[in-house]
This record gives sequence, C-alpha cells and structure tokens, in this order.
Amino acid sequence: MSKALSALALLIPLALFAGRAHANSQASGNGGTIQGVVVDPTGAAVPGADVIITNAVSAYKQAAKSGADGTFRLVNIPPNQYRVEVTAPGFQVYQQSVPVHTQVPIQVRAALTLAGSTETVEVSASAEVLENVPAAHTDVSQTLLADLPIGTTGQGLSDAITMTSGGVVADSNGFFHPQGDHGETTYVVDGQSISDQQSKTFSTQLPANAFQSLELVTAGPNAEYGDKTSMVVNAVTRSGLGQKPTASLDLTYGSFGTLGEEATFGIGDSQWGNFLVANSDRSGRFLDSPEFTPFHDKGNNETIFDRIDFQPGGHDSVHLNLFGARNWFQIPDTYDQLTQDQRQQATTLSFALGYQHSFGPQTLLSINPFWRQDHVQYFPSSDPFNDTPATVSQNRHLTNWGTRVDLSYANGTHNIKVGTQLMQTRINENFDLGITDPAFNPVCIMSSGNAVIAPAPVSPDACAGLGYMANPNFSIGLAPFDLTRGGSLFHFRGAANIDEEAVYGQDQISFKNLTLTLGLRFDNYDGISTDKLVQPRIGFSYLFKQTGTVLRGSYDRTMETPYNENLVLSSTTGSGGLASN
Repeated sequence: MSKALSALALLIPLALFAGRAHANSQASGNGGTIQGVVVDPTGAAVPGADVIITNAVSAYKQAAKSGADGTFRLVNIPPNQYRVEVTAPGFQVYQQSVPVHTQVPIQVRAALTLAGSTETVEVSASAEVLENVPAAHTDVSQTLLADLPIGTTGQGLSDAITMTSGGVVADSNGFFHPQGDHGETTYVVDGQSISDQQSKTFSTQLPANAFQSLELVTAGPNAEYGDKTSMVVNAVTRSGLGQKPTASLDLTYGSFGTLGEEATFGIGDSQWGNFLVANSDRSGRFLDSPEFTPFHDKGNNETIFDRIDFQPGGHDSVHLNLFGARNWFQIPDTYDQLTQDQRQQATTLSFALGYQHSFGPQTLLSINPFWRQDHVQYFPSSDPFNDTPATVSQNRHLTNWGTRVDLSYANGTHNIKVGTQLMQTRINENFDLGITDPAFNPVCIMSSGNAVIAPAPVSPDACAGLGYMANPNFSIGLAPFDLTRGGSLFHFRGAANIDEEAVYGQDQISFKNLTLTLGLRFDNYDGISTDKLVQPRIGFSYLFKQTGTVLRGSYDRTMETPYNENLVLSSTTGSGGLASN
C-alpha cells in the first residue's frame, strides 16, 4: 500500500511539466469550466462581449468578457444547470442552457445575430432550470450559505447541512443523522475525500464561508463515492482565479457571551489566484449544556483556510488547499459535578493538492494527493477525585493520507469517469480511566437498594457477612479500575493502520428527456477487520417538461466502513466494553 502511494506521488511532479500549453483550460478541483468563443454571422471574433452564467434556483452568477480573439472562460463552477447569456452592442442576445456535471471543460460557440435581423437563431437547448440527473440532492450556493442563520460556535458546516437538506435530523453538538444513519457522511472537498466524523466533539470543521457551493447527495450516489454514503457532500471551495482584490469582515455578538469574527480575502488573475479565510469565535455555551443554565461550558474555535490556484498553461491547472483549525472547550458540568474541570482540545491540519491535465477538449486527468490529521486531547481535573463518576484522559491521533486519480471523458451524450483511490488511515490512541464515585459500581447494596459506599468489602462474597446483599449489577471487569476501592487507572495504548483501495467506473448517458447512470465500484478494506465488495450503482431520471417534474430512481449497493474515532480501543475491549471483561 505505502509503495503504491509513493509511486503515485512521484508521478505528480512529472505530470506537472508534461503538458504543453494549448487553447483548452480548466479549473482544478470539483468545479466545472465553461469556455468558448463569441463570433458574428461571418464567423469573425467578437471581442468585449459580456458572458454571464446564472442559475435561477441557487442564484449563482458568474461573468466574463470575451477577449480580443473572442474567447471566454468561466471556472470553478458548482455542478448544476446554467443559462449562458451573451450580449454585445449591435447584436441580439444569445442564450443557451448548459448542464455542468463534469470537470471536463464544456465548449460553447456563441454565434451572434445582428440586432433587428429577422433570422431565427436556433440554440442548442432551452433554458431549463431543473437538473435532470438521477441523484437526489440539494444544491447550496454561496449566496444561500451567507443568508443562513448560522450562529452555533464551531459547527457552521453542520448547521448549513441540517438547514438545507431534507432527510437530515440534527443532534447535539453538531451531530446529524442523514437518512436515519448516524454520521455516515463523506465530504469530497475539491477532490479530497474526508469520511471521519466532523462534529466539534471529535474534530474541527471547514468554515462555511470557505465554500463556493455544496452538493448534498442523499440518494443515488455515483460510483466514485464510497466509504460512507448515507450522505455525500460534494464541496467546491472559493477561488481567487480571475478575481479582483476583494475582502469581507463580519463581526457578530450574541447571548452567552458569544463573539465571532470572520474574514475573507481573494485576489488573482487568469493564471493564478488565492482565497484566504480566517475565522475565530468563542462562547460561554460552546457545547449543549445538560442544565438549563450552562456553566463550565466556555470554548473557542479558530480556523484558517487558504486555496492557491495556478494555471501554468492552457492544458494544466494546479490548486493547493491548506487548512488548520483548533477547538478548545470545557466539558459542561451538572449541578452534582461542581468541582469537575474536564477540558478537550482538537487540532486539525490538512494539505490537499489537485492537478488537472486536459488531453484535448473532451478528456481530463485529475490527480488529488492529500494528507489530513486530527489530534484530540482530553484533560481530566487536576485532582482525579474532583471528577465524577470517573476521571478520563485521552490523547489520540487520526491521520489520513492517500491519492485519488480520475480520468473523465465527456462528449455531450456520454459523461464517463473511471478512477481509483488509495488511502491509509493511521490511528494512535492513548486512554486512561478510573472510577471516582463509590456508588457507580458498588460491590454491596443495602436492603433498601442503596449502594454501600465503604471501601470494603471488595468481593461480593463478603457482603452477607457484613449484613449487606451482593450487588446483582456489579461489573467485575470495572473493579480493578475503581479508585475508591484501591484500584488503579486503566491504561490503554494502541495503534492500527487501515488500508483502503477502491476502483470505479461510471457513465452518465443523456438523451432528450432521459438520463441514465451506469456505475460499478470495488472496495477493499483491510484494517482491524477486513472486507471487500463489488457495488453496482444504477439510476435514471426523466424530465416531464409540461409539468416541470423530474422522476428519479436508483439501485445502489454500498459498503459502509467503521468509524475511525476510538476504533482501536473499542475493538480491544469488545462490544460490551470494560464492564463485560
């Protein structure tokens, strides 16, 4: 596995310089590209024409001007259906409907007609608004993200998903349940696959203001998506390509002393771009409190995200996503835990490179190596007996690294993608636990059923001799770690590597009103447990234009993988935990 990943990594710098500059170009990442030329009735180039793409549902809009040779290019376009509109003085308005569901640049030839001409101009398609694709999904634009009432500290992305997608139920502290399944969500951010839990109690989240768009897939995932597929979040981040210097600064204040600062800055031209996001927020109610009045519940979150784009030639594009974040918070107490001072810190570092090379106007190669690490530390009170009912400490690392390679081909009818993903997850866990409440696992009980909290006896056999009854619920597996009865801390140190290999192929076939998807995926999972599975993915959608209705159906076989958080510990203790040992 490691040798295969290293070999792929060595191919990347070679590929960066292998392409020659041609007329084709594309944006690196999950976003699409629309490019083409504006011509007059004689076929001559029309410079300075205004080209605008819009989507009436998401309110997404991007504009460009045709150059001296009549060419134009719009990049980093979220997957959706768009209306292309071209205007120029002395010519009629040109309109065309263009679906963007591939990373292969879509070519548009806008042949303008002279103003006042009686000639009828046939465009390639009407300006449809509905997406005729089999996958059931919700499109969330940057405009909608900015309008959402996201105010919860450290979980803006979770809140955005919960507010905009059907079939998703919110839980505490940023957890959510897509399609009734807990946390089985894969995030694909500009080609980087992230399937670890993203709630603020386990990790950190990319800031919501870093996204250009989110595509939330809840049924009919394509074959390129695996691991955890109850929901797939296909995310396109904001880019500075072709952007004049722009910046924003938002300050918010709310109840519980909640204070937030969000800043963005973007700059670039046709060959390079940079978009930076820096956020910070803090609150006196960082986690959901077990009491009506929160106490010992302060926390803060800091995130920084930077996307760097570079297009050295017409056939090549590169982007680099850099992300760092930190959550620090107190564990909220109840009224019977007034002396407890438990805290947690989670830090995340992520580096994701994307390289794309186009082989002509219809074929595109994408290579996406990535590295991501979560480091979570849980701190007990300085005095273990201030913690109740147990004192706990943790120090764990969760590291993902790997490479994803795709080859895409699109010709108008067929949208084909074949690819592979190789990934290794390295888990390192350190965990300590000790019982500090003598009533939590009492050896003996009184006739009234109340616990005997005396440090002796330590064996149920001695209860009757002291006038007590043996506790029928006594867990002998916890007795060695009961600090109130002479026990010692439970110490756990464990590590594991999980290797995952996947290959997939899919074809989206578009007819007049019918769209079909045919896909096949194979996953091999080799970790603490092992499994492999062939997964067919078949879907269809049919557009009834008269009523504006899309009928969708799909059959999907998926292999859901285990959670990586605390996986080594839970696998060692077994399904019943320490109490059953």
